[in-house]
Amino acid sequence: MYDLFSAPTTLEQLTIVDGELAFAHQFYAAEYATDLFHELLNTTPWRQDPITVWGKTHLQPRLTAWYGDKQSSYEYSGLALDPYPWTPTLLAIKHAIEELTQHSYNSVLLNLYRDQHDSVGWHSDDEPELGSSPTIASLSLGETRRFKLRHKTNPMQKPLTIALSNGSVLLMSGELQSKWEHAVPKESRLHTPRINLTFRTILR
Repeated sequence: MYDLFSAPTTLEQLTIVDGELAFAHQFYAAEYATDLFHELLNTTPWRQDPITVWGKTHLQPRLTAWYGDKQSSYEYSGLALDPYPWTPTLLAIKHAIEELTQHSYNSVLLNLYRDQHDSVGWHSDDEPELGSSPTIASLSLGETRRFKLRHKTNPMQKPLTIALSNGSVLLMSGELQSKWEHAVPKESRLHTPRINLTFRTILR
């Protein structure tokens, strides 16, 4: 048997203005993180939905699945999502993330980046049902991908890039969603699949 968690399992606060950002490089040990990746890859009912951005509708450049409590429906980019019920694996991950971040969540969006061509464009998670200062915890499994942030209104603020590695957790909170945008860009070199789980709290 191996440990589920790597030591230390504390979040390191990252320096940023207009928001709060924290990172745990390897919350889950690599072997266990890889096992979780393969389980979720093979058991999740992945879907590719059309979304509307800037008045244009197109298929999302990645696959997704939405899970959560019964009343945690979510809408973004013209897409309305009703949650699948929690699985035992996702509940176990949720409880571990809640212990790490000292915050409770009632939903999670799973994103599957199949290769280097899959991505998510510049956006903020600022939908009304998330509240004015949402806390969002992001767990990465599989391939390392670049996570980029840029300030919405202050061009003098230097953009940030964080390598989200297998088993890592990024915590975004405070004013971050109202002041910053983030993206996972396409890559030029070959990338194997990555799964990202973003735990959220839907307010009703």
